[in-house]
Amino acid sequence: MHGNAFEPIHIPIWVWDREETRQILKKRDVAGLFALAVKYAGASQVRLSAATGLAQGRISQIMRGQRQVTDLEVFERIASGLNLPDHARMLLGLAPRDVASPTSDHDGEYREQAEELRARIEAAATVDAMAVQILATDTNNLRLLDRRLGGLAIADKMRAQISQIQRAHHHAVRPGIRTQLAHVLSETAALAGWQALDRCALADAWDYHETAISAAREAEDPALLAYARGQQAYVLIDLGRPAEAAELLHHVRHTYDRRVPDHLRTWLAAEAEAAAILGDEATTRTALDQAATLLPKEDADPSLPYVALNAHHLARWRGNCLVRFGDPETIEDLRSALAGMDGTFNRAEAGLRCDLAHALLARGDAEAAQPHLYRAEHLATMIGSRRHGRRIAELKRAVTRALR
Repeated sequence: MHGNAFEPIHIPIWVWDREETRQILKKRDVAGLFALAVKYAGASQVRLSAATGLAQGRISQIMRGQRQVTDLEVFERIASGLNLPDHARMLLGLAPRDVASPTSDHDGEYREQAEELRARIEAAATVDAMAVQILATDTNNLRLLDRRLGGLAIADKMRAQISQIQRAHHHAVRPGIRTQLAHVLSETAALAGWQALDRCALADAWDYHETAISAAREAEDPALLAYARGQQAYVLIDLGRPAEAAELLHHVRHTYDRRVPDHLRTWLAAEAEAAAILGDEATTRTALDQAATLLPKEDADPSLPYVALNAHHLARWRGNCLVRFGDPETIEDLRSALAGMDGTFNRAEAGLRCDLAHALLARGDAEAAQPHLYRAEHLATMIGSRRHGRRIAELKRAVTRALR
């Protein structure tokens, strides 16, 4: 009997005592856990989705080995959805629901898990301020590689980095080190979220940003929190929910505006992008003008390695927004931004050239748009950007129609 989609999943208790199952739990092999649910409880992917709260598409990708689970909260949801007994939860690296549950039948498992937990806490205890700085440097290096190569090329390194930081943070006891690790985790998860957005993995992007937001709260860093929450709005935009994105950005901007450095205050004018999509030209222009007023003369703020914003970036941003309103100055803004573009920002250049092609098309100059689309397509292919790839395909179709 497979049961209906909302029937609880009950895997026989003896399954959790098998050595094969123990290895699946120790390896945190979620695909293996789902396979056990299918084999011993007749659970369908729909039923697994209802039990764990994960989208069915995500369940399918995990079972095919196309996605990995790294977030502790997701492991907790899976353990609850599959009704793991406490000794199985502990093998998976989760706390028992009932600390008194290990009975004489599972004393061995209890002792083993206690030893494993002690080992993890002891390993985390070796993380000091220098180790945290090394992790922060590694994250920044990944950020620089992402600008040049794209997220796809460094996907394995990103997963390993997040996993390492999460393990250290999850088992850190000293408050000062734990706070520092939370700071690095927030930066790293926000970067991973942007990379997921670039490859159109919107559920992953949302989850990574939730991790970044939670870690920023623990780090008690308003700049990180504002950045993670503001960047998450782009997931809503790509979901076709620009009104909610605009509301979120407006809230974040007015909540944190006076509490964060000027480069981030300028960046929070991202409200302009959502307003432009909604066709609200007045709000768009007001936000862009305020950003221009706020922008510091210095190209970067060392305290904000995750914010890259200067006059050329702002010109690119302005063009991206105003191209939707047919502003005649858009083309010059975009050409100026392109002339000053740092050659390491390949994703940004791809987007800028899409905007310039769009503006030229709007002016009726389809032939002039073509070289920018060719360059944008080359960059998008090189960095594996599905997000830009979709837009380029739309613009190429528009050019073809215009040249007929």
